[in-house]
Amino acid sequence: MLSPFHKSSLFLLRSSEHLSKYRNLLTLHNTLKVVPDIIKVVGDKNVCVTEAIRKQHGTDEGYHKGFPADVVVKPQTTEQVSHIAKLCHKNRIPIIPFGVGSGLEGGVIPVKGGVTVNMTDMNQIVQVNPDDFDVTVQPGVVRKGLNTYLRDTGLWFPIDPGADASIGGMAATSASGTNAVRYGTMRENVMNIEVVLADGNIINTAGKGKRPRKTAAGYNLTNLFVGSEGTLGIFTEITLRLYAIPETIIAAVCSFPSVEDAVRTAIQTLQTNIPIARVELLDDIAIKACNSYSKLTHAELPTLFMEFQGLACQVEQQLKAVREIAVQNGGNNFTSSDDVQERNRLWTARHNLFYAILALKTGCKAVVSDVCVPISKLPHIVNETQKDIRENGITGAILGHVGDGNFHAVMDFDPNDFEELNTIKGISDRLARRAWALDGTCTGEHGIGLGKIHLLEGEIGRTGVHVMRLIKEALDPYNLMNPGKVLHL
Repeated sequence: MLSPFHKSSLFLLRSSEHLSKYRNLLTLHNTLKVVPDIIKVVGDKNVCVTEAIRKQHGTDEGYHKGFPADVVVKPQTTEQVSHIAKLCHKNRIPIIPFGVGSGLEGGVIPVKGGVTVNMTDMNQIVQVNPDDFDVTVQPGVVRKGLNTYLRDTGLWFPIDPGADASIGGMAATSASGTNAVRYGTMRENVMNIEVVLADGNIINTAGKGKRPRKTAAGYNLTNLFVGSEGTLGIFTEITLRLYAIPETIIAAVCSFPSVEDAVRTAIQTLQTNIPIARVELLDDIAIKACNSYSKLTHAELPTLFMEFQGLACQVEQQLKAVREIAVQNGGNNFTSSDDVQERNRLWTARHNLFYAILALKTGCKAVVSDVCVPISKLPHIVNETQKDIRENGITGAILGHVGDGNFHAVMDFDPNDFEELNTIKGISDRLARRAWALDGTCTGEHGIGLGKIHLLEGEIGRTGVHVMRLIKEALDPYNLMNPGKVLHL
């Protein structure tokens, strides 16, 4: 039975004034038809059709136009997700998984309507195996909460995309972040995934309950689903690699005369086999924004934020060696600290850079690029991008994970100025093509989502995209799983 509240909400959804705003009236009709059945699966309190909640689930942190979800559902178990998927499959209703909405490429926007499945209530840590350095979690667990839970075991999960993202969302986009130079991305750190497929069937990509450190058994299904952005299935359990918490951690900052000098320092550090844990590049505009927003006082020059981890004697040797490399490349104001508060202040400022750059222009939104190139090519592409931004009169800054060649151009625009937005889109597309010309990729960690669909064939090739379509069609023949993302179908 529908509650009076749900009945009134459904009436509003069906009203002609509301229906005129929808992209697909047949989808809306089918979705509303199965709401009573979904309520039977998850309970009345876990189904929402109120406008505010639907709008909240119709956008992310990016600039893409949002669409409200038709219905928002909050399952509690894998079995409930499976039942919801079966109902959607039977009635040909799109189904969109939702974590915390911290993505930047429109990956959660329900462009074709349907059921948005909010996974935040599936937030249990299922099993920790300290002696084996792994943990199994539900997708709604967030990374900071996971590390707080793990603290007493002496272990941690180091993948840090900046936002306090959900593990499910991080796996779905193959997220990485500031620690990737040492620990890799989600792709290297996910061992097994429990997935509900489009038809409601449940699989475990490495076998049910399996958690070996390596496997050569058949096709690598785990890595097929990592980075699939919700287009192949919904993750309900994820097994992750863990690492020992370092005995000593020291953060360091150094400014340089140019981007080339900063990048050369990072390259020579890696060539010397120094296991640096983080090495982040901020250009002069990014440092200016960082200083203003986070109340820091760094020189407004191209700058490296670095971190060293390990035994105390090892970290001191690493720090000394990198200081010498930096000085040889014109580095100055090299400072370091092992104080926890100082380190946290530095990395909080780095993680808040998106908002710091937004603050450079009142009332703006931002487009964030995400190219990744071989690290030796980084100075050239950064300089070309800075020139492109300046010549077009755009407010923007560059920051990046210089240790693996991944950087972001954050470009501000007035949301009411379509000409400015189109100019920035042109800069972003040219940047992607520069990355290809330097043997790189248009996206190192944010994913394709909505914003980069038009670039995928240029990177992978027509045949490569055709193979991806064959995989999608085999697993989701009715294109119900997060339609309109990654591939044009």
